[in-house]
This record gives sequence, C-alpha cells and structure tokens, in this order.
Amino acid sequence: MSDVIEARELRKRFKSRGRVVEAVRGVSFNVPQGEIFGFLGPNGAGKTTTLRMLTTLLTIDEGEANVAGLDVGSAPAKVRERIGYVSQLGGADNLATGRENLMLQGRLYGRDRAHVAARVEELLGLLDLASFAERQVKTYSGGQKRRLDVALGIVHEPEVLFLDEPTTGLDPQNRANLWQHVSTLRERGVTVFLTTHYLEEADALCDRVMIIDDGAIVAEGSPRELKRDIVGDAVVLRVGEEDGALARINAVLAAAPFVRSTTQGEDGELHCYVDDGPAALPEILRRIDSAKIPLRAISLSEPTLDDVFLAKTGRSLRDSGAGSGA
Repeated sequence: MSDVIEARELRKRFKSRGRVVEAVRGVSFNVPQGEIFGFLGPNGAGKTTTLRMLTTLLTIDEGEANVAGLDVGSAPAKVRERIGYVSQLGGADNLATGRENLMLQGRLYGRDRAHVAARVEELLGLLDLASFAERQVKTYSGGQKRRLDVALGIVHEPEVLFLDEPTTGLDPQNRANLWQHVSTLRERGVTVFLTTHYLEEADALCDRVMIIDDGAIVAEGSPRELKRDIVGDAVVLRVGEEDGALARINAVLAAAPFVRSTTQGEDGELHCYVDDGPAALPEILRRIDSAKIPLRAISLSEPTLDDVFLAKTGRSLRDSGAGSGA
C-alpha cells in the first residue's frame, strides 16, 4: 500500500518575546493510504503546527513533505486540490443552510452544479445531515456543526482529510457518533490525519498513533503496540493509610526482577508495570504479604496511552494541558 503522506525532518520556528521557539523539531513519519492516523499530544506540543505545514497553511522552515503524491513546498495549490481540511473552528457560514454551504464549497472547487448536487445528497445521507439540511447553520447543535464541517472537508472527494481536534467541545455521545462517521470515511478509502488530545479518541479511532511532545516524536505505532511494547500490563495497588506504606510497597516491588517500573499515584496508589500481569500477580501478593504491608485493593488492566506518555516523558498527558495550540 502506497504512502499518501511523507514527512522528513520537518522543522518550524517562531519568534516569541525576543527569542526563537522551535515548535516542531525534526518530525518524520509516513501515512499509508486508507489509514486513520492520529497525532496525539498535549497543548503546545506541535500537533497543529505540523498539520498546518502539511496542509500548506504554514511554510516549512526545514525538511520536506509530500501529500497525495505532491511536494508541499513546490506545489501548494495542487496539494490543496487533493486534500480536505477541517479546522478547530470550522468553516461553515452560520446564516446559510447546510445544503447551501455544501453546494458553495463544491462549486468553489470547480465541480459542475449537477455533480455537486449529487455529491451533496450523498453526504447528507452519509453524515446524517438530511433532516436539518434546510435549516440555517446557526440553529445546529455542536455535533451537527462538526458533522457539517467534515462534510465540507470532503465534498470535493479529497484523497486525504485533515481533522484538527475534531471533537473538542462535544459531549461523549456526539463524540462517539462522529467517530463512527470518520470510521465510515476510512471504509470508503479516505485517508484521515487527525490531531487530538483525547486519549480515548486516539485509542478507539486510530489505526496508528504518533505521540508528540515539545515538538519531537516520542512514540509511534498502533495503540495496542504502544501499550504492550512500552509498558506491558498495569497492576494498580492501593495500600492502607499506615505511614510509609506506599514507600515500602514501592521499594519492595521496584526491586523485583519481573517489574519494569513503578509510579506512585495519588490517594495511596502504586502503578506497577510488568510484562505478564496474570503471571506476576501471585508473586506480587506473596512479596507484599511477606513484607507485612497492608493492602486494600489490587487490580490488573491493559495500560492506557496515558501510561505510554508517562513512560516516555515522565509526566501524565492528562495533566499536561488540553485544548488546541501548537
């Protein structure tokens, strides 16, 4: 399968308060055709800056990128013809109807009226927009607006769709609904590149995820590969309130040869990462019992992408800030 996005050593710098800030520092990756590729990271990590370089909205300071078979730097106009882009703010005219917005967008790409009309009907059905297509966009709910934004991004049948934080501000039900629609686009052959700070979104929706922090890539792979290869299984232990119990249990388990790493959490919790959780549990309990440390609860689960981020950067993605940004 051919790659529709190729990025090599991308760099972008900005001047801020008299100094130069390197927002993107040598980012490289490939995205195969028909994949949902997630760009995951905290606020200010470099996600949106990278996306804007790929979509020709920002010039590339160093490095090179090819999108849909075209060089972004030398053929930006042709790249724009082959991609769709949905920004965080959306682009619909609030005073026009959904249908009018879609018709105008299709015509702006040079398609004839009959072709655009047929495409609009298709999208109204595909993205569940038909029941309110004749209403002004200002009357739409947040979820309805985002589905219209996606429709506007693909009305011209692009090879690649770029989504910048597509579900920010949506409630969980509307977020899950949009995920289903994005998955349907992949089934129709559209390659989707999305930025997100939602761990659950990247985990549930993306075929592959690239985690970026401070302008540099810290991990890349499928969500399952990242969670399995980097941190194994997660054993969470809650100890009693006895003074020093958390430090004692941490010392006991951190020294065990089958334990990859431990992280002390809040409220008397210890996160213990092991290769094989079911096999490690009996030995963990035996060591805790031998040390006579009070244990209130123990649980075993697959690690999350937040565990991956913690292992790579030393801090939690959930606590690193959410929202948009570079």
